[in-house]
Amino acid sequence: MAKRKKRNWAAPDVGPSLPPVTPALQSPRRRVPTGIRRPSYALTGEPGPSRSALVRTPEEIVAMRRAGRVAAEVLLEAGSMVGVGVTSDEVDRVVHEATVEKGGYPSPLNYRGYPKSVCTSVNEVICHGIPDSRPLADGDIVNIDVTVYIDGVHGDTSATFLIGDVDPASVRLVVETLASLELGIAACRPGGPVSDIGRAIEGHANKHHLGVVREFIGHGVGIDFHSNLQVPHYFDRHHSEALEIGTSFTIEPMLTLGSPDVAMWDDGWTAVTVDGCRTAQFEHTLLMGEQGAEKITVTGSGECAHQTVLETVA
Repeated sequence: MAKRKKRNWAAPDVGPSLPPVTPALQSPRRRVPTGIRRPSYALTGEPGPSRSALVRTPEEIVAMRRAGRVAAEVLLEAGSMVGVGVTSDEVDRVVHEATVEKGGYPSPLNYRGYPKSVCTSVNEVICHGIPDSRPLADGDIVNIDVTVYIDGVHGDTSATFLIGDVDPASVRLVVETLASLELGIAACRPGGPVSDIGRAIEGHANKHHLGVVREFIGHGVGIDFHSNLQVPHYFDRHHSEALEIGTSFTIEPMLTLGSPDVAMWDDGWTAVTVDGCRTAQFEHTLLMGEQGAEKITVTGSGECAHQTVLETVA
C-alpha cells in the first residue's frame, strides 16, 4: 500500500460532529418472502470465496442492468422519505419492502451476519452503519447504501442526503464527494489501470482539503456481492489491473472533513472517523464498455438519487 502523506487535519472551521452518533435500539431482522431468489449466504451468513470471473457474460450483463435499475429505484424511494425525525430503522423498512416488492433480495441482509437490509451512515459514520431507532436530526447528513440481488446478480449504489439545515462545510463535503466519484468514473478507460480511478479521486480530494478513507474501497460486483477486483480511491501504482470491457465494479469514495483514519464500534460493523469529523460517500455500479465506464445504477429514464441530492443544494 502506498504511504499516506502526513497532514495537519486541524482545520480551524471544522470540528467533531456534535452530539456524536451513538448506538440505539434495533428492531428484529426483517423477513424475505419464500418465493424470492436468495444469494448463497442468505442462510449461513458466509459468502465464501469469489465464484466468478471479473468480466460478465452477455446474460449476466442483462441481469446486471436490471439489478442496477432496481437498486437505483429503491435508493430514490429511500431518499424521498428521509427527513427530520425519521429513524434509520424506518429507512430500513422502506428499503426492505421496496426491494422485495420488486422481486429482489436486499443484499446486505445476513451478509457475514449483517442484521439489516440497508446500511445507514450518519455524520461521522463512514460506512456500514446499522439502522436503529435514532431519529435523524436537523443538520444531519446520512449515507444510504442500497444493494439489490435479483436475477442472480447484485446492483450496488449509495448517496449521502442532507437533513434540514446543513452547515456549509458539510454541504461542501457532500458536493465534492459526489464530484470525486464523477471524476473517478471519467478516468475509466478500456484496458486502463484501476489506479487511474484513485488518482482522479485523491487529486480532487486534496484540492479541496478533504481526506480519503483507505480502509474501504470499491470492488468487483456481479454474481458475487464483492469479487476479487479491488478499486482504491487513492492512487497506488501497484493497482495496475486492467479494466477490461465487460468488467462490472463499484466506485464509492468516502471523503472526510477531518482525518480519514478509522475507528470501529463494538458491533464489528460501524466504522467512524477517529476525530468525529463528518464523512460522505457516493457510489455507482459500473460496466466497462468501449467508450468508458457506464453507470448502470440508474432508472430506466437515467435518473439516480445523486441528482436529487444536488438539487437540494442548488
